[in-house]
Amino acid sequence: MLAARFRRPWPICAGILCATLFNHGLAGLLGGWIRSMMDPLVLRWALGISFLAIAAWAIKPDTLDEKDANPLSGYGVFAVTLVAFFLAEIGDKTQAATIALAARYDNLALVVGGTTFGMLIADVPAVLLGGHASLKLPFKAIRYVAAALFALIGVAILAGFSV
Repeated sequence: MLAARFRRPWPICAGILCATLFNHGLAGLLGGWIRSMMDPLVLRWALGISFLAIAAWAIKPDTLDEKDANPLSGYGVFAVTLVAFFLAEIGDKTQAATIALAARYDNLALVVGGTTFGMLIADVPAVLLGGHASLKLPFKAIRYVAAALFALIGVAILAGFSV
């Protein structure tokens, strides 16, 4: 929506990057705190179940309200994207996955970097290509593959494999 409205892809991509780094950084810190507070066996079960829940959640398509398409004017494209994207990602699948990954792995920089890179892989082509990409990519199939990967990680954690 931001790309269609402002037609300035680079400030939008920069806003997405900064918002995601901040959002996932906070999520990673929360995941690390959870890891430090839980017994390892309880943590393993909580993480396994969390990844299975994220798998089920990944099947549901994201929605975007029409009111989100008309951000307040008077702010730069970067600032509007930064705030809108940060707020839209609170409580989203990627934030939940970042919390779970940070609770599982001790390297905050790699977790936040990896989840941010994944977000950029998904969002930057959509911003740059706009409606053209949405006509060619099978988003339903992509959601199901993502769900299967999350489920696989959840089962592996529950089975005691080191993922």
